[in-house]
Amino acid sequence: MEMKQAGSILIVDDNPDILIAVQLLLKQHYQTVITTNNPFDIEQVLNEQRIDVILLDMNFNHDAISGQEGFYWLKKILAQDPSIVVVLMTAYGDIQLAVDAIKAGASDFVAKPWKNEQLLASITAAFSHAKDKQQLSKLTRQTQGLNQALLNGQQFEFLGQSVAMQQVFDTIEKVAKTDANILITGESGTGKELAAHAIHLASHRSEQAFISLDMGSVSQSIFESELFGHKKGAFTDAKNDRAGRFELAHDGSLFLDELGNLPSKQQATLLAALQNRQITPVGGTKTIKVNIRLICATNENLAQAVLEGRFRQDLLYRINTVEIRLPPLRDRVDDIPLLAQYYLEYFSYKYKRTVTITPDDMQLLCQYSWPGNVRELAHVIERSVILSDTDIVDIRTVVGADIEPALTQLPTDTDANNGDDIFNLEVVEQRTVRAALKYHQGNVTKTAKSLGLTRGAMYRRLEKYDL
Repeated sequence: MEMKQAGSILIVDDNPDILIAVQLLLKQHYQTVITTNNPFDIEQVLNEQRIDVILLDMNFNHDAISGQEGFYWLKKILAQDPSIVVVLMTAYGDIQLAVDAIKAGASDFVAKPWKNEQLLASITAAFSHAKDKQQLSKLTRQTQGLNQALLNGQQFEFLGQSVAMQQVFDTIEKVAKTDANILITGESGTGKELAAHAIHLASHRSEQAFISLDMGSVSQSIFESELFGHKKGAFTDAKNDRAGRFELAHDGSLFLDELGNLPSKQQATLLAALQNRQITPVGGTKTIKVNIRLICATNENLAQAVLEGRFRQDLLYRINTVEIRLPPLRDRVDDIPLLAQYYLEYFSYKYKRTVTITPDDMQLLCQYSWPGNVRELAHVIERSVILSDTDIVDIRTVVGADIEPALTQLPTDTDANNGDDIFNLEVVEQRTVRAALKYHQGNVTKTAKSLGLTRGAMYRRLEKYDL
């Protein structure tokens, strides 16, 4: 039995015999075949599910032979979704009509009655065309996103094609449409803030504000002011009323990063605000109701922190209705070429350079363990673009020797007989941190930045490896 091709096709014709005949023919070859005898149903069908190809009659009851109805609906379809491929059909095989249909945006023109082989060939070509248009549309969105990222200042795209990342994308698609509280976990540099942005943009709150706050950077003295705002005169520097992050995120999304760094007292304060969905500004007396979508992120193991008494269990239950764990880059090696090429284009555009990367250097990037994950990869590519003297990036020379000594820790062929420890991720990470720390002469801030780590994550590694 022939395997059906993935894809969906909509057949629109006011003749029920035509609909039945075409449906019986096409459903043998394609997974989804939908029919309707009313072109006014097209918009609703397109709103309810993804359609790749539409086989559209050119003449309906109101207009028997001119084909103008077909042209009208063709324009309506392409206006609603330009990536859809439309094949027009009519019982009046006028060559000029076919030419006009192609000019108007149709992919092909089929005259009735048709031979099944010819119709199948036309539909096969249409699906191929649809795939190309969808890919072009995706690339266009990525380019627009790249330009917008530059305008917004370093807001990268959330990319991935590996199995691990496809699972992340599937989960985001499911939960984004809800108002469920989401906890994003993963190592430092895996893209937790990008994931939060992706959730917001896929939600019904996408037109509203996305407000973020790094909890690790907020001191205890200004915690409540940052989250809930304050009134004029509430404290010495409160010279004006100020709205807090909760109020700014009303009807939108509030993203709290590095939540694992929150002290116990602030955890209780945050929990009360989340439970009541209302806040009181510092120095104020009236409560303010807030409607937010809460997204939190941490690289800490909060379940372990609960067991150790460092994190409230009731707060953990409150913030992680759904948990999304982002895999480290070493577990999604298939994504490294995609990400490296994206950042190469991004920084080439930013610094007005035209550079490429060789297959050998791309393989070198794929062999590295990336303890700083995607953030570290972005830093490495940026330095390569800036420091490259030619239009071909030399990762080992420009980055490995001059900027990032950690890359020189990659095992070579002569190392292969030195024991399995060279492939141990913990050993590689320790060597990487040690080499970077030595290069930056013990400066923790510079070392953390070069590795793509936060200061907190850097200190944890220094303690872990007794450096």
